[in-house]
Amino acid sequence: MTTTRDKLETILARFAGRKADERVFLRVYDDAARIAADAADARRRAGLTLGPLDGTIVSIKDLFDVAGETTLAGSIALRDAAPADKDAAIVRRLRQAGAVILGKTNMVEFAFSGLGLNPHYGTPGNATDPLRIPGGSSSGAGVSVAEGTSEISIGSDTGGSVRIPAALNGVVGFKPTAHRVPLDGAFPLAPSLDSIGPLARNVQDCAYADAVMAGEEPRPLKERALAGLRIGVPRGRLFAQTESLVEQAFETSLKRLSGAGARIVDHGIEDLLEAMADTTVTASIASIEASEVHADWLESKVAEIDPRVHWWIARSSTVPAPIYIRMLRRRHALVAAMDERLSPLDVLVLPTTAISAPLIAPLESDDKLYNKTDWLILRNTMFGNQFDLTGISLPIPGTERPVGLMLVARRGHDRRLLEIAASIETLLAQGS
Repeated sequence: MTTTRDKLETILARFAGRKADERVFLRVYDDAARIAADAADARRRAGLTLGPLDGTIVSIKDLFDVAGETTLAGSIALRDAAPADKDAAIVRRLRQAGAVILGKTNMVEFAFSGLGLNPHYGTPGNATDPLRIPGGSSSGAGVSVAEGTSEISIGSDTGGSVRIPAALNGVVGFKPTAHRVPLDGAFPLAPSLDSIGPLARNVQDCAYADAVMAGEEPRPLKERALAGLRIGVPRGRLFAQTESLVEQAFETSLKRLSGAGARIVDHGIEDLLEAMADTTVTASIASIEASEVHADWLESKVAEIDPRVHWWIARSSTVPAPIYIRMLRRRHALVAAMDERLSPLDVLVLPTTAISAPLIAPLESDDKLYNKTDWLILRNTMFGNQFDLTGISLPIPGTERPVGLMLVARRGHDRRLLEIAASIETLLAQGS
């Protein structure tokens, strides 16, 4: 039987072999991970266990506090900040569950993009093609799980930052209802929208990690019958400009779901999407809240911040308070309206991203292309955060490049969504 220490040493050997060009991980906790791995192995030999995550190799995004070190959030601008005095809540809960915290993964600076580029620490290439983007902002998390250097990686999702890298690297990524998992000790992007979620090779591992982070008892999922499942397809703006590779994979998946007895119907949400677009026409909630988070250093350290990140945050710093407060009030009403709109369904289903992973080089050299592609990559996922929904991206097998199938459910229906996702995961695997 392979021990946890054996698994860990294999991963550490991979890191040693690419030390001169390590872009997936920003920090590796060799010694602490070995101690945790040995403890997990000792418990197993004694017939003891702390639960399903005991001895699991887990990495965390670079925005989670670890006691004694400065949290950088993918930036160099925070290098002189005070070190954290304690672990983030989710880090503490993962350690208590026996997880082996391997290290911190790379990310977009301040989590402000869905593409995954980072000029300070290098961009981790996509796990299936290093010339293509990893997706963001939890870029290293998606690559780490796909390449096998983590069994589970923890990211954050404010507009799609867990689901996008999961989709583009061919793994599972789960976004819980916001604030289901505590944000204590997580460097914020936009507190109204931020959520913390896992990436893994399967839905069950995501469910275990989610339960532990939410302070619940982790338990096996009970798959739900697909026959009679009520699936809505939100045709309209979320399907515009979809790459043919993605469209074909999505339609094939729909046919398989229909063949399994699911009831698939077009389910319009265009009016609610339009209302949200009108509500946030001045600026996005994420950029307004980010401008407050970074107000103390945004201009004084402008030379140390990625210009593409800085521009989007800075432009929202002048939004008047009445407009922002009105925006939140209108959002609250729209969240309730979307919850009611989705009540006849079990899930919405759509492509996680409209396109598969594009090449990195053209995006690095063309800011207009960068912004256009970033918007398109984020489009399908960000409404889930705006309307406080829960969502998951599943890999669709057999595609030329990774494509994600996204399931979206009403806020608070996280466990139900995971059970449905496990059933659909099994169905998709049967056709691979």
